[in-house]
Amino acid sequence: MSLLEALILGIIQGLTEFLPVSSSGHLELGKVLLGIEPSSDVTFTVVVHGATVLSTIVVFYRDIINLLKGVFEFKWSDSTDYAFKICLSAIPVAIIGLLFKEEIEGFFNNNVLLVGCMLLVTGSLLAFTYYSPKDGGEVTKGKAIIIGIAQAIAVLPGISRSGSTIAVGLLLGVDKKKVARFSFLMVLIPIIGANAKDILDGGMANSSIGALPLLAGFLAAFLSGVLACKWMIAIVTRGKLIHFAIYCFIAAIATIIVHYAAS
Repeated sequence: MSLLEALILGIIQGLTEFLPVSSSGHLELGKVLLGIEPSSDVTFTVVVHGATVLSTIVVFYRDIINLLKGVFEFKWSDSTDYAFKICLSAIPVAIIGLLFKEEIEGFFNNNVLLVGCMLLVTGSLLAFTYYSPKDGGEVTKGKAIIIGIAQAIAVLPGISRSGSTIAVGLLLGVDKKKVARFSFLMVLIPIIGANAKDILDGGMANSSIGALPLLAGFLAAFLSGVLACKWMIAIVTRGKLIHFAIYCFIAAIATIIVHYAAS
């Protein structure tokens, strides 16, 4: 992977991690368009996802500090309850990641047809939010688990993690701003866990990708992620997800057509 390719893919990851259009799907499409051969080395994907986690921490640092303060008071409070809900939401994706790691990695092999089909799923979920309740409430423990299941399903390239979790939350009757905040905070545990596991397994040390492209991709994903995160919060609050649903449908149809035209 060249330095320019790493920069382009990093920007794609940073923008699409928070916008509801599937970062993993766009990374796969980006690799195809740039002519990057399929590889079992997922280090770059892990690194740029780590960069977007850092973007989340920067944007929500006040919320995270308040949550940590509440947790370390060692008594049940609103902060402890919220942290517990985030932990609950991480259980489904942790189970999928631990039990089906190899199967998941097998999806990331420039499978353009799969990406196209899953973008249709993302577009449908976003379109359905048009029928979500107008007056939203809180994220309950039960809703946190259901939103967590949506996050687990979003390991498939083409299904947007932010799009699916926010859409499911809205359809469950959660307030727009609250579901956006929960969606972006809930990703911290699984992505940090995936990064830690990759480091412990020696994945980064054995990567075929050079240190400079990894650094370039990380910085590009981080900077574009900060901008996209702030932008997405405003978009969800205004209820403008239908525009992204249309984009996903167009991108899906174009991707499927290109797949069959090339085959």
